[in-house]
Order: sequence, then structure tokens, then C-alpha cells
Amino acid sequence: QVQLVESGGGLVQPGGSLRLSCAASGSIFSINVMGWYRQAPGKQRELVATISNFGGTNYGDSVKGRFTVSRDNAKNTVYLQMNSLKPEDTAVYYCNIMVVGDNYWGQGTQVTVSS
Repeated sequence: QVQLVESGGGLVQPGGSLRLSCAASGSIFSINVMGWYRQAPGKQRELVATISNFGGTNYGDSVKGRFTVSRDNAKNTVYLQMNSLKPEDTAVYYCNIMVVGDNYWGQGTQVTVSS
């Protein structure tokens, strides 16, 4: 069994910052890609950012230059630093990890950007 525990969501004003964390535990031998996706009400889930085990990153167009993804392989943890937040960033953010032959999702954490 693999578990993903997310933390760091909440309410923030436009222009503010938040940092999300996601720690993976369980029967994990090697994590290939770790990342974040988000889903706003009435919209499809979309890519926010991913990072490979070699450190290669990929970002959704709407967050480039504002969000930074990073990982700590020793802790099986992925982070998402979100700066210059906008109301349109409001969504449930889901952690995702890809291992050989499978992939896992976190339960989601709400991020609300509002004044």
C-alpha cells in the first residue's frame, strides 16, 4: 500500500504565497515522477507541475514563472511553492506519484485565493 499525505493548503489573498507538501509512504521502491495537478469547480483536472527523479521539471502554462516544484528523494516528498497567487488558482490540488507500473493520487488539498 502507498499513501500520500498532503498539507499546506488554505485561504490566501491575491498576490500571496503558499507552500504545499506531499509525503509518500508505504511499499515504494523507486518513484519516477512526482507532481501536482489541480481541479477547479466545473473544470477538468489539469497539470500544475511535475518533477522527475533526475530533477527535470514541467509546468502548466498558467503557472510558469510563479510556481516552483521540488522534491526531497530521501523523504519521498514533493513540494509546490506558489507565489503571486491569483483568484483563478483557486482549486483542489492533488499530489501524484508515478512508480514502475502504477501511479497514485493524494486526497487533495483546497487552495482558495480571495480577498
